Amino acid sequence: MRIYFTLLAVFLAGSRCAHAQSTLSGKVATTQNQPLDGAHIHIDNLHAMSLPDGSYSLPGISAGSHRVVISYIGYKSLDTVVDIYRNLILDATLKPESTQLQEVVLTETLQAKSTVHEQRLKAETIDKYSNASLGDALKEIAGVSSVKMGSTIVKPVINGLHSSRVPIISNNVRMEDQQWGTEHAPNLDINSAGRVTVIKGAGALQYGGDAVGGLVLVEPVTVLKDTLFGRTIVTADSNGRGGSITSSIHQGAEKGWAWNASGTFKYMGDRESPDYVLSNTGNREANFAGDIKYIGNSYNLTAYYSFYNATIGIAEATHTGSTSDLVRAINSHQPNVVRPFTYSIGAPRQEIMHHLAKINLNKKLDDNTTLAVQYAFQLNKREEYDLRRADLIDKPALDLTLATHSLNADWKQTNGNATLKAGASGLMQHNSASPDTGVRPLIPTYDRFDAGAYGIYSYAFSTTLTADAGIRYDFSHIEATKFYQVTRWENLGYTGVYDNFITQDFGTQYLTKPSFTYHNISASVGLRKELGNSLSLLGNASLAMRNPNAAELFSDGLNHTNATIELGNLGNKKEEAVKVSATLLKTGSVFSFEVTPYINRINNFIYLQPSEAEATIRGTFPVFRYKQTNALMAGLDLHADWNITNRFKYTFNGAYVYGQNTTEGLPLIDMPPLNITNTIRYTKTGWHNFFAELRSEAVFTQSRYPNYNFEANVLVNNELVPTLTDISTPPAGYHLLHFTTGMQFTLGKTVAAVNVLVNNIFNTAYRDYLNRQRLYTDEIGRNFQIQLKLNY
Repeated sequence: MRIYFTLLAVFLAGSRCAHAQSTLSGKVATTQNQPLDGAHIHIDNLHAMSLPDGSYSLPGISAGSHRVVISYIGYKSLDTVVDIYRNLILDATLKPESTQLQEVVLTETLQAKSTVHEQRLKAETIDKYSNASLGDALKEIAGVSSVKMGSTIVKPVINGLHSSRVPIISNNVRMEDQQWGTEHAPNLDINSAGRVTVIKGAGALQYGGDAVGGLVLVEPVTVLKDTLFGRTIVTADSNGRGGSITSSIHQGAEKGWAWNASGTFKYMGDRESPDYVLSNTGNREANFAGDIKYIGNSYNLTAYYSFYNATIGIAEATHTGSTSDLVRAINSHQPNVVRPFTYSIGAPRQEIMHHLAKINLNKKLDDNTTLAVQYAFQLNKREEYDLRRADLIDKPALDLTLATHSLNADWKQTNGNATLKAGASGLMQHNSASPDTGVRPLIPTYDRFDAGAYGIYSYAFSTTLTADAGIRYDFSHIEATKFYQVTRWENLGYTGVYDNFITQDFGTQYLTKPSFTYHNISASVGLRKELGNSLSLLGNASLAMRNPNAAELFSDGLNHTNATIELGNLGNKKEEAVKVSATLLKTGSVFSFEVTPYINRINNFIYLQPSEAEATIRGTFPVFRYKQTNALMAGLDLHADWNITNRFKYTFNGAYVYGQNTTEGLPLIDMPPLNITNTIRYTKTGWHNFFAELRSEAVFTQSRYPNYNFEANVLVNNELVPTLTDISTPPAGYHLLHFTTGMQFTLGKTVAAVNVLVNNIFNTAYRDYLNRQRLYTDEIGRNFQIQLKLNY
């Protein structure tokens, strides 16, 4: 750690010759005093975006006169010079881009506000998690938790749901990266994101009708001002003894050519719990994203490409050799493999590459109508390596290649107080499971075809009342080519039921071509009422339908990352979810809050249920079967901000989910427990924007869980003894403290910031209920992190 704090001391020593720095803040709104969400604010090399309530904050400004540009698509930019010698508030009112005569007419037109509550990560939060993942960062939003596989594979959980139920939309493209697996993190680099938004529920029908839990929108940096600026973040971590570097450069334009480019490299070794090394948990990443855009008078054309490349080690302790080893590892709460720290990554591990390329045309048809057309191609390559014989050690045990073509068209028209959006989409996908692994693939080769269309109508009845309604139809067809062992076919009860799928009988196995077709209707209605005193009430009801994915239908074998045998079911039907939610919002400069209760009833809910242990030639593993039931989820999300003084700020997040298997009268498995986060932050902008933040994270013990424990035969004194394997009992709750502090400095034309973080201050040993490795290892211990940010 000496080098970390030496670097910090150098910057502190240099601060004496730096100028005093100030913060520019305020709100951006329309002429109707409606906040503009996502407006761009530029001062020299500094850049910020307004939040949903229109507010923004730009710290680190040196004393003097500065050109300030505030812009928003469809509105005239504010371009002015401001003298800044202390903290300054600058509120901006932007006018629509039209003639003066048209402006007079437009000011009499009401603009429909969204009835769907959107929650967004601050740019500071995205930077904070530069060396982590999207799933880690999203935990800072109330009602969003994570399901994990170790410490590096993290997926967002919204109101108790994840994976295929929570689509990730990256730069207006729905990610297709084998997202069915809890052990498959989103294949994107958080450093390429300029804005990250969470929408809870199925209200965003434009992106699909199967977002049973919600969706995550990841958007790149968009710069409207004619400027060139860049950013570099260097991060070093003590736990893992590694770090990352990310750099981006952006050329903005109001007309003509604009472009963005970013790259990230991460290199980490074994993580460590408070008591032992988590052997084989290092990871590597090398990522790139870039786009080029031409902005014309009534259109813009964009080409975009991103490449994600990661190697992720899986804790070796999760893989066992015999039934006795498995039972001992689960029941003893101690890992069976602990080795000295190393940077090397052996088996088990994942190697992933994801390519995303798209071209997008946005055309303004007239003053009120726009049309967007987009084609995207994704290629996902996933290789999973297992502990195998020496001659097979470099051959993946699972080798999947997923190619996806998608085409979207979206039309939008504003007419008076009404807004109508309509669109259509199509998808063609081919998954290839390599037969050269020497192992029966968990997921077979399959083809999938989707087509959909939607319409959304919004209307502003007055300045205080807005309503919207939408409907969507989706067609989907999936056809697989898969071998089944005859014994497995019979044990799953397929004989006489799905014999029409059998194309060839090889004696001990069948070659099958199962195919399924689905027709789905999704819908949503919403209402937003401004109650006065900065209070708003939002209500939403939605119907979502989700088809069973390839894993839920066809899984048949060892999931090498989870170290579980997973069995799908050809009889699984589509899920049908009806969700009702309400949000009470209060905005204010001193105190603001969000309260969101919800209830979600899901018929044919698909989940993984542990059933027994199965011995294979590779070893002994727990067996999980995809089951269906009717489910009820209800919960409450809470968020509050209190600016106690101009220097102290308190933030509260809390979330609770009640999950019930209503068919069997049991709690649902893998539901997030009650969690509460309290944060106190001190800032002193006059001293180089110094801040210090203490965050308390409390996760309670999950007391509502089903008992799926099973007995396994363990060899004791040369006799097989039935032994209970406790695979169900959640670990104890835990409480963690995290600390962050930082300062900013002006070095010529470069604005530098140095942040120091300490996660898990007291080096608490704990296990997380939603970590699939909790049966074998503890979570990582204390981590010191130093981060250097340069804006130039």
